[in-house]
Amino acid sequence: MTRLLVIVNHIESQPGLLTQWMISENIEFDLRIGGISQLPEPNELSDYDGLIMLGGGYMPDETDRAPWLEAEARLSRHALETDLPQFGICLGGQLIAHVIGGDVRAQTGAPEKGYTWIDMTADAAQDPVFSAIGNRVAFVESHVDRIVDLPPEATLLATSTACRFQAFRIGNAWGTQFHPESSGQNIRNWDADKLQELGFNKETLLEQAEERGEDSQREAKALLTAFLDVVRSKHQ
Repeated sequence: MTRLLVIVNHIESQPGLLTQWMISENIEFDLRIGGISQLPEPNELSDYDGLIMLGGGYMPDETDRAPWLEAEARLSRHALETDLPQFGICLGGQLIAHVIGGDVRAQTGAPEKGYTWIDMTADAAQDPVFSAIGNRVAFVESHVDRIVDLPPEATLLATSTACRFQAFRIGNAWGTQFHPESSGQNIRNWDADKLQELGFNKETLLEQAEERGEDSQREAKALLTAFLDVVRSKHQ
């Protein structure tokens, strides 16, 4: 059975919809929680067929507040060196960008919250993962920090009005700023007052979830399935 290592960086950034999708795809996954679970050593990645790193309220180099991020960066770097497929979401994607020499900055640009329209680049149509989804898809966003630059060897796959670097690929590593694992249920749990401070109305975000959520989840599942197909092809 194909086996994935899944790393949770914040207790509120769980795998969400990924859990049921991985089960439906007959994927075994080892869930580790940063700061609670011990993360494997890089040489132990040979026990896995792929790596998924989730989001969290930290910067990728903020090892004083989140010391496990240093170990996570070593895992990501080793996965890159050994061509092990990896998928990073929000902080997970920022961490991949940080490892390859990109620039990630806190409190930069306009924040994005809720179901946000993401536009695929021309390169996405040729990508083994992103070619599985449409040219313009609404995915859940929840960030005020962002990737602001990538090295030239990385391929930009998706962008949005407020955030140029929504998704990228380097080798068999994919990073997204958006949250394909999230749904309207996540938005229901957000603090209305904090959203208001950022310029967002919770009721409006929930209305958008009703309007865009079903299509978004279908596209998100297609994205994950395409990544799992890459994992399986490497596993074989």
